[in-house]
Amino acid sequence: MRRLIAVAAVFQIALARPAAPADPEPSLRDVLQRAATYTADFAHRLTGIVSEESYEQDIETLAGTRQLLVTHRALKSDFLLVQMTGRDRYVEFRDVYEVDGRRVRDRQERLTKLFLDPAAGPKFEAITAESARYNIGRVTRTVNTPLLPLMFLLPEVQARFQFKRGSDARPATVKPGSAGSANFSVSTEVWVVEYTEKTRPTVVRNLKGRDLPSRGRFWVEPGTGRVLMSELVAEDSSVLATIDVSYQSEPLIGLSVPVEMRERYDVRGDGSVITGIATYGKFRQFTVNVHEDIAAPKR
Repeated sequence: MRRLIAVAAVFQIALARPAAPADPEPSLRDVLQRAATYTADFAHRLTGIVSEESYEQDIETLAGTRQLLVTHRALKSDFLLVQMTGRDRYVEFRDVYEVDGRRVRDRQERLTKLFLDPAAGPKFEAITAESARYNIGRVTRTVNTPLLPLMFLLPEVQARFQFKRGSDARPATVKPGSAGSANFSVSTEVWVVEYTEKTRPTVVRNLKGRDLPSRGRFWVEPGTGRVLMSELVAEDSSVLATIDVSYQSEPLIGLSVPVEMRERYDVRGDGSVITGIATYGKFRQFTVNVHEDIAAPKR
């Protein structure tokens, strides 16, 4: 009996001991440093990976009778990250091969001009223009790529922005319960980090070369720096653009990759609204095959 009482006393003392202190919460600076390391490694490892992009675009306008008119476009593309020749810079390339169910005829010719010109090599402006070639609407846009916001987290770019921890975790372009909204759901452990661009010239500029300051949010795992979602907002006197992207793990290549992009452009001139939803899949290694026919020299 005494032995049972002694055991019970020891058990009570063990329960009374204070729990081990939890790990201290990281600072915002720590989280941003981890995000910078993660993003730099992410861009390096994703180069050479290609995915299939299915991209639906719509324009809603009001006709003279106030009737809502909708214009639609469906694109299918190969999407990849390209490293610029002689420069430590990456650019996203949308290689459109089908427009509204029809195959693109000049695909091979334009790819040859973009990537197989030994004198010039791939050019940033040409690749950017080609990626936006089939967009619809009066607004010329080249920011509709899923990896652009991650550039703001790179170590050499972070200093251009002001960051703070936010509380609103709802993406602007995604309505709760809507189709595909599950891709834009994250756990409560994720930090929402807001950013605002402060330095000029800005990273994104309009077609006239004028500054287009960016702001938005990142959804970041504080312990690893892994980015689960991003949001980019840019505006000027003619348009307000909002782009949300969800990134998820891809087991076949061992990376977190973009799985869905949602965008909205409110055009201030005519009141039209451009929306788009792009989804990504079938990730695979990208290779370039060069074939040459070699004939025996004539005697």
